[in-house]
Amino acid sequence: MSSTLIQLLVLAGIAIFLILKLRNVLGTREGFEKPPARAPGPNRASGNGRGGFEVIEGGPDADITDHVPEGSESARALAAMKTIESDFGVGEFLSGAGGAYEMIVMAFERGEIDNIRPFLSDDVHATFAEVVAERERQELKVEARFVGLREVSLVEAEFDRDDREAEITVRFLGELTSAVYDKAGRVVEGNATEVKRQKDIWTFARVMGSADPNWRLVATGD
Repeated sequence: MSSTLIQLLVLAGIAIFLILKLRNVLGTREGFEKPPARAPGPNRASGNGRGGFEVIEGGPDADITDHVPEGSESARALAAMKTIESDFGVGEFLSGAGGAYEMIVMAFERGEIDNIRPFLSDDVHATFAEVVAERERQELKVEARFVGLREVSLVEAEFDRDDREAEITVRFLGELTSAVYDKAGRVVEGNATEVKRQKDIWTFARVMGSADPNWRLVATGD
């Protein structure tokens, strides 16, 4: 075998190795891909919150338009949030909101609300604490199991440029089992084996650009 052929085989082997490594790191991409949309810059959302949602090079920010209509008040609010924190991502926020929903729901069911205090506003914490205290007075015990989330979707977003406070309202559709037992061990509410669906609409708030990374639950509804 000639030295030239051996060199070609060695180079081919190196090329295959590099391709495999890149696929492991970047994933497999197929088909035509649009250029990535840049995060809106400081002048891409109006100062009064009523201006147009400017189309930037590569098209609108898909991280926003995948969740709210282009040009809507919510879209402008989300774009304004990104002018304060360029690494803020709507998809990432919703993923985190799903995790927070499970954590808060289960802590509430178990009466362990002190564990989630940093994630609740004063009003929401007071409401949760009142319910938990009433259960304790009646000597009730709750057993619950979180099964999963069927929906996490953005309902509305608002942003106040003066105080930089952002509010994002999210719709959840969760599945869980829950049963309430009296002090004698009898089931007085729910079913320990029946999976039920629970709909909630929660609003989270945070001051963009602050050192505190936590979004706090400030309102609940269904």
